Amino acid sequence: MQDSVTLTEDDEGKTVINSNGDKIGRVVNVEHGKAHVDPDPGLTDRIRSKLGWGEADEGDYVLDSSSIERVSDGEIHLSR
Repeated sequence: MQDSVTLTEDDEGKTVINSNGDKIGRVVNVEHGKAHVDPDPGLTDRIRSKLGWGEADEGDYVLDSSSIERVSDGEIHLSR
């Protein structure tokens, strides 16, 4: 597990994978180092987040960086 994960706008659009290997959502926005994850993004949401046009909304979940195991080019893997 990484000691400290700092998320940036470059992480917008990445798929979030749980510890079982299941896709659980997509990062739609990163604000102040915290990722806002849409658990069921539609096609429009996925395109907007890849273009950096995502916005957090009430249906999103804030991803706590302490639960991140690793970040790759296209995915964020959770430790729990």
